[in-house]
Amino acid sequence: MENPSPDEPITKVGPPITRPGWLTDFGIASIELSELTQGQVKDGIPALRDPNFLPVSEVTFLGDQEPVIAFQHNGDARAYPLQILMWHEIVNDVVGGRPVLITFCPLCNTAIAFDRTIEGTVLEFGVSRFLRNSDLVMFDDETESLWQQITGEAIVGVRTGTSLELLPSSIVSWQDFRTSCLDGLVLSQDTGFSRPYGQNPYVGYDDINSSPFLFRGELDGRLAAMERVVTVEIGGETVAYPMRFLEDRPVVEDQVGGQKIVVFFKKGTVSALDMNSIANSRDVGSAAVFRPEVGSLSLTFVAQGDAFLDQETGSLWNIFGEAVSGELKGERLEPIVSGNHFWFAWAAFKPETRI
Repeated sequence: MENPSPDEPITKVGPPITRPGWLTDFGIASIELSELTQGQVKDGIPALRDPNFLPVSEVTFLGDQEPVIAFQHNGDARAYPLQILMWHEIVNDVVGGRPVLITFCPLCNTAIAFDRTIEGTVLEFGVSRFLRNSDLVMFDDETESLWQQITGEAIVGVRTGTSLELLPSSIVSWQDFRTSCLDGLVLSQDTGFSRPYGQNPYVGYDDINSSPFLFRGELDGRLAAMERVVTVEIGGETVAYPMRFLEDRPVVEDQVGGQKIVVFFKKGTVSALDMNSIANSRDVGSAAVFRPEVGSLSLTFVAQGDAFLDQETGSLWNIFGEAVSGELKGERLEPIVSGNHFWFAWAAFKPETRI
């Protein structure tokens, strides 16, 4: 059977349809192959498959306001600096005994964590040569099915239709992580690859007046394409909170999919996609989303400097949803899966989003 034209709709007929260099069955897909934009060669951006870590106390290569992806499970807190993820995009890791996938797509500013176990099988992932709506397309080593990073769904190959479980994570400053997670671990620059960690190869990309790179879809004009938004999806409802709005209103209480949520925002985290030196880039802040409840107690919050004060007990909470003083000291709010994306990317996949 001949390889299909990229413009042909994909259906499954006969034996697997393969392409040079791939084990992927391109005859099974939930999209049209014409939606894929070919970028670098497969694994041209090398995913990290056996990552090394340093204790917080030994890290000297990060500026205080540099952005890191913070992820915690089972008491194991880890930071994945964007200055490293910029060059690798995927980290296959095990955190607190759970096999996880930490991902970052610079073109969409999408930092997303997943459980990488499917039906009892732990998968490892790499960076494919493809993009879709400018977003990273991953592949699993076992079947080389292609997976959309922003949704966690397999879109081409035998695993098409399967979804990875999204896990709560957030982009915060190195200083915030270091202060709150003294026993945490930090992804090391000792990756086995020679890269100019700390430098941004996409200088000026996140300028609000810029255009998305390699994006071929229609832009949703309700917001500027490169505007940063905090996104939440619960019970089939999707909402985006523009970061510029959160700068003026650092606490937002809302209801999404029938669930009460609270969004926290604080300044002090720089962009990874601004200046050549990430450490010297502009402050864009950080945000996180939680259920505003402790047991049966429903909480309401107001901003208090760089922290958040609940009006019911007067306890003070940090950006990680942990009470650091007051009656509820030591309690933690339940994090909700959220994203900090460029608007164009989220809107391309979730056009029904409420702003």
